[in-house]
Amino acid sequence: MNDRIYVCHTYYHAYVAFLKELHLRRGKFAGAAGEAALALSSMSTDFERFGERVKATGLFADVIPFDEKREDYFPELAAYRQDKGNIVLNMWQRILFTKRYAKLEAPFIPVDFKKYREIYVFCDSDPIGYYLNQNKIRYHALEDGLNCLVHFDAARYDNRGHFGLKAFLSKRLNLIFVQNGYGKYCLDMEVNSISAITMPCPYYRELPRQQLVDELTREDKDIILRAFVRDMDGLFEKIRECGGGSPGRDAVPQEEKRESGEAVTGGKKRDRILILTDPLCTLDVREQIFRDIVAEYEKQGQIFIKPHPRDELDYREIFPGYPMFDATVPMEMLNFFPDLHFEQVVTVFTDLKGIRFADKLIRLGDAFMDRYEDPEIHNQNKRIGIEEKDDV
Repeated sequence: MNDRIYVCHTYYHAYVAFLKELHLRRGKFAGAAGEAALALSSMSTDFERFGERVKATGLFADVIPFDEKREDYFPELAAYRQDKGNIVLNMWQRILFTKRYAKLEAPFIPVDFKKYREIYVFCDSDPIGYYLNQNKIRYHALEDGLNCLVHFDAARYDNRGHFGLKAFLSKRLNLIFVQNGYGKYCLDMEVNSISAITMPCPYYRELPRQQLVDELTREDKDIILRAFVRDMDGLFEKIRECGGGSPGRDAVPQEEKRESGEAVTGGKKRDRILILTDPLCTLDVREQIFRDIVAEYEKQGQIFIKPHPRDELDYREIFPGYPMFDATVPMEMLNFFPDLHFEQVVTVFTDLKGIRFADKLIRLGDAFMDRYEDPEIHNQNKRIGIEEKDDV
């Protein structure tokens, strides 16, 4: 039997898988941890040649492409989504949907999951969750993003109305599937902070991401950077523009930092401001959102842009004159550069609590998005009775 496998849908998932695997290998199982595999789902992310770089680090024994299919790939499933007018008939439809979806997904499953002692699944709301539960394969779930359940409790939102009944049908009877800890064969769900979640599931297990990051050695950080950074020289150049050194190269001399890292106007230093994009709404509205954000904050300083890995908008075309970080590098990795510093980091919905390289963290949140689209679209927490406070 193989040791363990991590099923990842995004670069952030893979980053956390690296943190967990490095933690395991340096801990009490050091030297006897066995081997691990990394499965990369192409359902929502184009990982390009990331798998090759991961394999070259030697941390994972195998890197497996996973051609996971969304439900709309199977037209026959649409009939099970039709509203039959009452909860009994709708629930029967959902029971049939759950079983059928798992069977249709089976040909696209790349490995025999029953041969692994431990299975870690990021975002089990995706088809892999249906497959594992219907095939009675136990697994550990992990949150989709940092504190994502604080900002959007997807299980409760997707199952609003008789949530207790639906959770029972999933966790106890396995007739339907509810994600994020409520699946019958989900052993537990690892989250960053249980106390921050308004309505936690009894199966949540807390493992702060910062704890894993604080354990990293310089060698660990180099391993992660080699896997995730497509253009190391380009990244170092962006770091130099921000006035920061690197963990793997000599720090930039102070004189150069002042020349390359500080924007000066009329003899006065201007703020360095990092804008983190989000894969929001439609592309045309998203473009207007970030044009407005850049226009507002460039009054205060020099703008740097870090596109979200799943953001399909071409920011290099829209903002050709602005320094830009590679989208595939998770923002948390910028913490690896001890002298990198921004006065402000600004985003719409990304959780910023893991950032250590900025003085001021600004999460614009729901109130900001209300200006651009119907609040019902993004105010999901309010629809299940959770009031969220935006960081401004």
